[in-house]
Amino acid sequence: MAFAIQVAARTDVGCVRTNNEDNFGYDIRHGIFVVCDGMGGHSAGEIASRIAVRSLLRFFAEGGPEDSGFLPSERTHEDSADATPLNKAMQFANRAIREAASQDVERSGMGSTIACAQVDGNLVSIGHVGDSRVYLVRERAIQPLTQDHSLVTQSRGEISQTEAKALKLQNIVTRALGPEEVVEPDVDSIIAVSGDVFVLATDGLTKVLRDEEILSTVTSVENLTAACDSLIDRANHMGTDDNVTCLLIRLVEQPWRQSFARRLQFWRTTNARALS
Repeated sequence: MAFAIQVAARTDVGCVRTNNEDNFGYDIRHGIFVVCDGMGGHSAGEIASRIAVRSLLRFFAEGGPEDSGFLPSERTHEDSADATPLNKAMQFANRAIREAASQDVERSGMGSTIACAQVDGNLVSIGHVGDSRVYLVRERAIQPLTQDHSLVTQSRGEISQTEAKALKLQNIVTRALGPEEVVEPDVDSIIAVSGDVFVLATDGLTKVLRDEEILSTVTSVENLTAACDSLIDRANHMGTDDNVTCLLIRLVEQPWRQSFARRLQFWRTTNARALS
């Protein structure tokens, strides 16, 4: 089944920071969507997240570069086979960040979280590293599709959110793109249905907004751009201490005539270029 893809995204510096280390990007033609939250001094976090976004989009735009340097992680055998390209793309982004860091001592150790989605027909693959999240909103219910790679999450409830904030542990991630030669992403895939909304967000939003608040906003505001703005405005109103990024994807079933017409136009355009 082919879906029409609607998307909206916005990033904001937030209430406290003076620079924005978040980045996002998407390529509807290849069905790729990504948000990243960078880390590192001397603006290196901003650089790392930008490299991660561009690398992921490049990987799919070029059909998986031969020099991707993919090294299977120990978790690859647990991952959905359908999500393997997303795994390879994150390994490619990891390598790109490490190469950039090796060329400038001020960028040494820089890294980035990543949350991404690949839409292929009715199959949606989800991947992430770090504490940027992906949610699914379906039929007025919200479901987290990722679990944070963070010290708080790994404590298995031994540290509360309040205690983590007091001890300044809330922002400590246990996995990221960049620090290690081989990154261990979590990847999975689900079958989408018409009307599904996927929410990709950095922790500047998810630290201050409960899942129910995200659900309420997404389901009560029809326009995705307005919903994105509302989520970020709410996070800022709650006094988030971080940059805030949100990307919303809605999948809508296409009438078969519309889908056929788009495929025909794409075929004509492609062949016209080949003949010119």
